[in-house]
Amino acid sequence: MVIRTLAERYPQLYLRPGIDTEDAYRAATGRGTRPDDTSLSLFLGSDRDALTTEQTPVGPVDVLYLYRREDFENALRLLAYRCRPETIPATTGAMTLDGLANWQKINTHMAEYLAAGHTDGAEEWKRFTADKQNYRDVLIVLSDGPYSNISAERAGMSGEDWPEISRKIRLYHECTHVICRRLFLQQKEAVWDEVVADAMGIRKALGHYDAGLAGLFLGVSPDGYTGGRLENYVPEEKADSLSGLAANVYELLGKIERESCKKQETDGWDFLMFLQEKQKTWGQSLLL
Repeated sequence: MVIRTLAERYPQLYLRPGIDTEDAYRAATGRGTRPDDTSLSLFLGSDRDALTTEQTPVGPVDVLYLYRREDFENALRLLAYRCRPETIPATTGAMTLDGLANWQKINTHMAEYLAAGHTDGAEEWKRFTADKQNYRDVLIVLSDGPYSNISAERAGMSGEDWPEISRKIRLYHECTHVICRRLFLQQKEAVWDEVVADAMGIRKALGHYDAGLAGLFLGVSPDGYTGGRLENYVPEEKADSLSGLAANVYELLGKIERESCKKQETDGWDFLMFLQEKQKTWGQSLLL
């Protein structure tokens, strides 16, 4: 089972959300301590589950795909929500977790260090863990199901093709976030980031950008907000600006589509770099 491989790295996966305590979570993440029950009975598992590696401009990124929705939600509760029984929105189909402590890396390094005849284990532990790059991971977690909880019919796709297209959009959407957090940290702005991540996800999954599909995901139209993911990125105190923002987002999607058509032959992640160059001008209409 793929989740067992992950639990060797992240022992908090052995826990049970809402049952095991915050102390147990801190022991698992901070000391690599496993609970007495390591059966992983919380997870149903599937032969479709997969752990792969995606190559990006900022290096390789591990990708965990969990076919069953229950497994995806429980993995997020344990890896992202500190073992709390949080409700995961149906529109959430993926998440990037940055900074996970990989206890397999730590334990393997220490075992090899001591096996080489060294005796100052405590000092080596301090040295090794002082550099977070030695043991902190980035992990993209993907679920199955339609992207943004949009049906194949609404997306204009066949029921056979839509699950795989959804999975690819999720993958490249999350990879876009990873790249932007490394290369464009000073340019972070929630709505812009989602628009761009969707743009790259759609473009790389379909081979072209579709503004209509992007608008459906976010719930935007020329007349305002129609219901979608956009509200997730707007603070509650600014909810009254949602309709105006939606119209601005819709206009931006059209700009992206026109430029995408002009740059259809652009390979790889070059189109992302182009979009990030445009943020200062195009992104102004999205500021709340």
